Amino acid sequence: MQDRASTIAAALDFFDDGRFRDRLADLVAIRSTSQDPGHDADVWKYLQDGIAPWIERMGFTVHIHPNPRDGFGPILTAERIEDPTRPTILTYGHGDTVRGLEDQWDEGLTPWTLVEQPDRWYGRGTADNKGQHALNLTALEHVLAARDGKLGFNVKLVIETCEERGSIGLREFIAEHAGSLKADALIASDGPRVAPDIPTLSTGTRGTFHFDLVLDVRPGGVHSGNWGGMTTDPAIVMAHAIGAIADRNGKILVRDWLPANGMPAAVRGALAGLELQSEASATIDPTWGEPGFTAAEKVFGWTSFIVLAMVSGRPENPVNAVAPNARAHCQIRYTVDSDPAKFEAALRAHLDATGFPEIRIENAGIRMPASRTSPDDPWVRFTLASMEQTLGRRVQVIPNSGGGLPGDVFVDHLHVPLIWIPHSYNGCKQHGPNEHFLIKPAREGIAAFTGIWWDLGEYTPG
Repeated sequence: MQDRASTIAAALDFFDDGRFRDRLADLVAIRSTSQDPGHDADVWKYLQDGIAPWIERMGFTVHIHPNPRDGFGPILTAERIEDPTRPTILTYGHGDTVRGLEDQWDEGLTPWTLVEQPDRWYGRGTADNKGQHALNLTALEHVLAARDGKLGFNVKLVIETCEERGSIGLREFIAEHAGSLKADALIASDGPRVAPDIPTLSTGTRGTFHFDLVLDVRPGGVHSGNWGGMTTDPAIVMAHAIGAIADRNGKILVRDWLPANGMPAAVRGALAGLELQSEASATIDPTWGEPGFTAAEKVFGWTSFIVLAMVSGRPENPVNAVAPNARAHCQIRYTVDSDPAKFEAALRAHLDATGFPEIRIENAGIRMPASRTSPDDPWVRFTLASMEQTLGRRVQVIPNSGGGLPGDVFVDHLHVPLIWIPHSYNGCKQHGPNEHFLIKPAREGIAAFTGIWWDLGEYTPG
């Protein structure tokens, strides 16, 4: 039997000699997009051909279930129980991807073929999320081999294929199977590090609340020459209504959306000293958002308001008419410190008070709830110590990532602490063309998870 250091070295050899890259290439080649129609067979293929045979060889018992909601992708569960008295870890991933967007990738790149460049691997799903859960399962495979087929703990696995459509059906599924999925902690990977060169551990995610702002003024457009200047332009009214929700620099003016007690001291403390950097695809604007907050506090500890889409008339084919209506689709990103049940009523009251009673709010609701585990949780401390031992440097803990994940589902129905260890970064283009996985963070990821799996075999929760 090997020791900890030699097992991590073996996993790194597997990564460095191209075997992990080739494994990931096979997974990327399965066109398992859940957003493009006509790929129902591909999401099943990902689970049946890409994942199930591999983990069965590791001694897992595997089941692939239809989604509780008709028309949405299947869910794989698997378990490997050695000793019910030992800790049980639940891990998670999603095998579906966003649209391929084949016609938008740079020359020489294609979504369904892994292409290697000096510091990265291109391909749809490399970062979100095939590469991330494949790293973790590969690390587990190496610990099994090093310990002669024994881990010293139990593992349960959930891989869904509808995350890119909001994890539809996952909540019902986990609720129905809560007994068989019971575990001590969830340790999994998705999302970005706080920076490419900073190993990160997140204990939750911000939630997402969506709504439409709608203004209908008349049945149809009217001539801009004959009517312009004396009839209401809905686009102008809508622009002012949005300006009443957030000021010129993005400060939210609907203050009831914000954490009622301000930013918790534990959140502020976890983020102290964390400096985020601009990237080629996006810059940090110091004056944008809540005044007096650092960039890290704004994205990991506070509420943000985003206009995702806005339209009046036909921008692609404008005519000389005052438009009949305007619509904006908006999003609130929030932490567990805010109450989303109050968001719509607070917005309605704010719009009425600021002179926009005619603006309707439609389709308001949570897409993904917020979640958070205390950074002081013993499972968080264990995982952090393991990572820092393996990597030989500090790991940044954040109370929740900026994006959304279905962590709330596991908290609500399985009551597990959440530990997300991302292997990607903000600039990975995961929802657009040219998605890629940076090789250096991925290499650190396989080392870190090999160490975590190894240490779990010797860990007894206090």
